[in-house]
Amino acid sequence: MLPPIFLVGPMGAGKTTIGKLLAKHLGRDFVDCDHYIVAQTGADIPWIFAKEGEEGFRDRETRALMELTDLPNIVMATGGGAVGRAKNRELLKTGLVIYLDANVDTQLFRTKKDKNRPLLQTENPRAVLDKLYEKRHPLYQEVATIIVPTGRAYPKQMVSDILDRLADYAKEQQDG
Repeated sequence: MLPPIFLVGPMGAGKTTIGKLLAKHLGRDFVDCDHYIVAQTGADIPWIFAKEGEEGFRDRETRALMELTDLPNIVMATGGGAVGRAKNRELLKTGLVIYLDANVDTQLFRTKKDKNRPLLQTENPRAVLDKLYEKRHPLYQEVATIIVPTGRAYPKQMVSDILDRLADYAKEQQDG
């Protein structure tokens, strides 16, 4: 029996893609926290950032995490910045946290055409990603139960590797 599973990591790490596949394999519901916020507010994330600023969005994110981390039997993908608040990190630690660790090159490649990422709508997205990685990497590590490097394997192979790690985790919990 595994607790709820929460995926953390930077933009472009594959949290939604891996989360959907993992949920399917585990027979669980998948929830993307950012999509949940959009559904709750009826506004997309760039609009929320434009009208309420990053702080307003983060307030919405914390409220969403308070609701979603209470759900049993889910796989949830968080937004890249969810770990920025201590309250959010405490909420995430109530489940099993998988940190999908993507280097800046992988992030840049996967996000370069995505206009739905307000923090990257800048002259130098690489500098933004470098700064965010430096700031958030220790926070992702703090909450992580399992750390999985991304950017090398295909999603199905990554999920297979994660399932092996989850089986090891479940066995350790049972034995220990």
